[in-house]
Amino acid sequence: MPILILGIDIISEHPKRFAVVSWFNGKLERKGEFTLYRLIRFIQSKRPDIVAMDSVTELGDDLRKFLRALPNETKLVQVTGRPGEQRSLWSLAKEHGIRAGDKFDPYEEAKVCALLAARGVGYEVLAFEDEVVIKVTRGRSHGKGGWSQDRYRKRVHNLVRDKVREIEDRLKRADVPFDLEVEEKDYGLAKGEFKVYASREELAGLIRPMRGGDVEVRIYPVERAEMGFAPLKSERAIKERRSIIVGIDPGITVGIAAIDLSGNIVALHSERNMPVGEVFRFISDVGHPVMVATDVNPAPGFVEKIARSFKAQLFVPRESLRVEEKNELLRNLGVSVEDDHQRDALAAAYKAYLRLKPKLDHVEAKLREAGLTKRADEVKALVIQGYNLGEAMQRVTLRERPKREEEKPEEKPSVDLGPYLRRIRELEKRIELLERENEELRGIIREQRKTIGRFERRLVDYDEEVRKKILRERELEAKVKRIERLERELREAKAIIERLSRDLAQVKRMNVIEIRGSAVPLKVMEVLSWRELERLEREIGIRKGDVLFVINPAGAGKAIAESLVEKKIRALITEKPLPLAVVEVLKEAHVPFFTSQELDVKRVDEFAVVERETLEKAIGELLAKWAEEDRERETEKFLRLIEEYRIERVKELMRKAEDESKSH
Repeated sequence: MPILILGIDIISEHPKRFAVVSWFNGKLERKGEFTLYRLIRFIQSKRPDIVAMDSVTELGDDLRKFLRALPNETKLVQVTGRPGEQRSLWSLAKEHGIRAGDKFDPYEEAKVCALLAARGVGYEVLAFEDEVVIKVTRGRSHGKGGWSQDRYRKRVHNLVRDKVREIEDRLKRADVPFDLEVEEKDYGLAKGEFKVYASREELAGLIRPMRGGDVEVRIYPVERAEMGFAPLKSERAIKERRSIIVGIDPGITVGIAAIDLSGNIVALHSERNMPVGEVFRFISDVGHPVMVATDVNPAPGFVEKIARSFKAQLFVPRESLRVEEKNELLRNLGVSVEDDHQRDALAAAYKAYLRLKPKLDHVEAKLREAGLTKRADEVKALVIQGYNLGEAMQRVTLRERPKREEEKPEEKPSVDLGPYLRRIRELEKRIELLERENEELRGIIREQRKTIGRFERRLVDYDEEVRKKILRERELEAKVKRIERLERELREAKAIIERLSRDLAQVKRMNVIEIRGSAVPLKVMEVLSWRELERLEREIGIRKGDVLFVINPAGAGKAIAESLVEKKIRALITEKPLPLAVVEVLKEAHVPFFTSQELDVKRVDEFAVVERETLEKAIGELLAKWAEEDRERETEKFLRLIEEYRIERVKELMRKAEDESKSH
C-alpha cells in the first residue's frame, strides 16, 4: 500500500521552526519550513501514516500537545531507537544504504528520517493507554428561576439519561468492557462518565462525540504516565534488544512471565488491576517479545492486543492447559511461584518454548557450524518471526559488516586544537553567565505571576460584586414588569366578571322561565355545517322534537337540510334568512323554520330560549298555512287532471267520427 511519511527536523528553538520532507510512494519532496502551529495544521490536513524524527525530545514541552493533536491513524516514530538505546542517525543511514549530504542541513536530516521510517526502522511513540473516558453532560446552562427553566432542566437530565443508556447498550452489544459512574438528578442524570477499556481506533464508528446541543458527548483518550516505545518492525527490535517469550494470564490480577530463547526465566510478576500500558512497559523493560503465549484456547483479547503491540507471534495451545499439566511444567522447570496467575503465565510461556525447542536446537547446531554462536539469539528470533534459517543468517551477517567498518580506527588528524579549546572555554563561561541571568529572570517571572494572581483574585471579587448588583437590578425590573402584568390581568378579569354577572342574571331569568314551563330551550349552532352538527351531536345530542337555533345558516345546502329532516327536529330558528335550497327541503318536509326576530329569541352565549306559547302559535299557524297551500295544490292538480282527461276524450271521439266517415 502507498503510504505518506513526513520526516521532520528542528531548525531553531526560539521560536520553534521545523524542516519538513515528505516521502510518498518512493518520491521525496521538500515541503518547507513550518512553525509548530503550522506543522500541526499541515499534519491534520494531510493525515500522514508516519511522522518521523531522529529524537522526539526536540519537541520539548510541546511533545504531549503535539501527540494529542495527531490524527488517530498517524504514528509518531523515533527512528534512532528507544530512549537509552538510541543510535546515531548517520550510522543508521549508512547501515541501510541511504546516501546523506550535508549532515548539518535540517532538510537532509528530515529526508533521512523519512527514508529510515519507510524501511521500517524506528520505534512508535505511544502516548495513550488502550483506555478511553467518555463523558456525557448537558450542553447548555439551565438559567435561573421560573417554571420554564425547571421543565427545561428536567428535560435535559432525561436526555442525558437516555444518551448514557444508548452508549451503555452499544458498548455491551460490541462486547467492549467498561465501568460507569453517574450523577442522578430530577429523576434523570446530570452526567455520566464511562471508563472504556479499548483504544480510540476500536471505538471509531461505535461512539461519536456530540457538541452544540442539549447533550454533549466528549471522548478523552487516557494518557500514559510515561511514554511507551513500540518497534515499527519486530526485526529491528530483535537486533537491538534481548529476545524473549512472554506468557500472560489476563484478569483482575494479571500474571506475566518471560523466558529467553534458551529456556531461562528472566521475569515473573503479578499485579492486581494492572492496565494495558503498565503491562506493555513491564515487558518492554525486560526485552522484546518475539512470541506472546496464553494457556487457554481461544486466546483472550487482552493477550492478542499485547502481541499486536509488539508485532510478536501469538502462541495458543491446541486446547486449554489443565491445572495438572501446568503444575507438571513448573516441576520440570524446578521453580515455585507466588500465586496461580504467575503459574498460568509461566506455564504458557514454557509451553510455547517447548513447542519451539526442536527448531531452536536445530538453528543453534547450524550456527555452531557457521561460527555465528555470538548472534544465536538474534537468528533464533528471526526464525520464530517467520524467516527461514538461510535468510536469518544472511541478514545477521550483512548487519555485521557495516559495524566492522565503523569499528576501524580512524587516523588522528594533525590539527592544532588550542583555538578550539579556548573557544570552548569562552562558550562555557558565556553559558554559565546566561544560566545565572536566566535564573534571575525566572525569579522575576515568579514574582510577576504572584502579582498577576493577586490582581486576578481582586478582579474576580470585583466581578462578583458587579454581578450581584446587576442581578439585583434585573430582579427588581422583573418584579416591576410582573406587577404591571398582574394589574393588567386583574383589569381584564374584572371586565370578564362584570360581563359574566350580566349573563348569569339573564340565565337565571331564562331558567325561571324554563322551570315554569313557559319557555322552550333551544340547541344553539354557530353555523349550519356538518362539523358544527357533529359537535352538537357529540356534546349535547339531537333528539326527535328538538328546536335548533342557528346563528348564521349561510352556505348550507340541500344535503344538510335533508339530514335535519331525517333527525325529525320540530323546528329551525335562525338569526339570518335561510338559503333557498334549505327552505325548499324544509318546506317540502313540513319542518317549520323562523327567524329570531319573528319569535323574540332570548340568547346568552351558548344558551337560547323562546316563549312556549309564541313558538307553539307560530308553528301551528305555519303548518296550517302549509296545509292550506297543500290543499290548494291538490285541488289545482285534480282540476288539471280532469281538464286533461276531457281534452283527451274529445280527441278520441273526433278520431272515431273520422274513422266512421271514411268507412261510409
